[in-house]
Amino acid sequence: MNPKPLVLITGATGYIGHRLQERLLAEGNCAVRLLVRNRHKVGSEVRDQVEIIEGDTFDPARLDRALAGVETAYYLIHSMGSGADYERLDRQSALNFRDAAIRQGVKRIIYLGGLGVKESASKHLLSRIETGELLSARPQEIQTIWFRAGVIIGSGSASFEIIRHLAQKLPLMVTPRWIRTRTQPIAVDDVLAYLVAALNHPFSGNLVVDIGGEPSDFQAMLLTAAEIMGLRRFIIPVPVLSPRLSSYWLVLFTPVPYAIAAALVEGLRSETLVQNDHARRFFPQIQPLSYEEAVKRALAEIEQQQVLSRWCDSSAGAVCDIGGQDDMSTAFLRDRRVVACGDLPPAAVFAAACSLGGERGWFTYNFLWRLRGFIDKLAGGYGLNRGRRHPSELRIGDALDFWKVADLKPRKRLLLAAQMKLPGKAWLEFDIQNGQLVQTAYFYPKGVWGRLYWYAVLPLHALVFGDLARSILARARELAASTATEPGPKDDR
Repeated sequence: MNPKPLVLITGATGYIGHRLQERLLAEGNCAVRLLVRNRHKVGSEVRDQVEIIEGDTFDPARLDRALAGVETAYYLIHSMGSGADYERLDRQSALNFRDAAIRQGVKRIIYLGGLGVKESASKHLLSRIETGELLSARPQEIQTIWFRAGVIIGSGSASFEIIRHLAQKLPLMVTPRWIRTRTQPIAVDDVLAYLVAALNHPFSGNLVVDIGGEPSDFQAMLLTAAEIMGLRRFIIPVPVLSPRLSSYWLVLFTPVPYAIAAALVEGLRSETLVQNDHARRFFPQIQPLSYEEAVKRALAEIEQQQVLSRWCDSSAGAVCDIGGQDDMSTAFLRDRRVVACGDLPPAAVFAAACSLGGERGWFTYNFLWRLRGFIDKLAGGYGLNRGRRHPSELRIGDALDFWKVADLKPRKRLLLAAQMKLPGKAWLEFDIQNGQLVQTAYFYPKGVWGRLYWYAVLPLHALVFGDLARSILARARELAASTATEPGPKDDR
């Protein structure tokens, strides 16, 4: 029996990559290898089903190791979160990956980029186009299938989260004229269908495939989503909102930080429409869902707590990665609280700590948490709008309001790394040891301003952190009581 072909997924902990690995494993037609920066971000439910190699595309030795024996490699990487130099990083990453794939005899690269034409594309979309061109530049040595998608609609996608939050929060919207720029949204399930279908497609040579549903615009998408949610909304486009003002408007009312909002606004100023019919010609078995159906599926996943991945799960740089963020050795300012757990089981205490944030809030002094979140939004950070993927479950790498889960040991330890705007680095740890819940806030200040910040917020820490550990134990008692009163299995004999 021939062994299953080996497939490599890069960006495997990101929004598309996480869902793609789930889809490939479910189908079972290939062996899956993942190239990730941090193996702990790979879900425990799939770790024993995949091969994991830690590294990135800027390490040639790790790249060669990751691509050795691979038949098809998915390239799902971009460097937008890495700062102003992301275009150069995108170029170097694509070159490194293509050359390593050729060295290792990889037959096919499958890349997901964005729709757009060079003449009108934004800086971000131009970088995605250039990435596709670089990956495709040596067709005699390796084949590239390059998919180009516009707005992706799915639970947890950045575009859908923006649409959902705006539709839910603003009955009346005064919007810039670019809200009527045409695009072709596509359901995330359809994107995955194309990516999977390309794995064994018999086509030879390079191929660029533009994918999308029916043409629409952001205004129509907002109003349709609101209607599906049973809301009536009014939109008034005006010509005076600059891209910067538009970006701040998105920052205040949606989960995305300023850098991502600015990139999205820039992209929405130019049309992103399908430029070829290759999706219909080469993948006729895939009939894209309507925008309405895509929204309904996304909302159903949220309501049923079935969100597999989110836009903030992974990106380049410190924005969403957790590499090294579980090391608090540099922190020398601490706020430590110890509360006896009594007869509470560690599992209940741990579950209570893991239920913090999101719609439930932070148990006590929620108005102070909301105020800190609002200040963070004004400073260009995440604020509390980002929420959480699931109301009670966490995994390493998950976003939790303006925190990131940096470490998680069931029934023992939860470590959150701060991602709010700070003059330093901060962590919040919940550790269950010797019948006690030890809650510690760590801070490593940057310069004088960092130290001034720490001492300025100490009175607030006394309020917020003083009650937080006790509130976690109160929640743990509720969880333990509900577990104790749950009916056991029935005896049907």
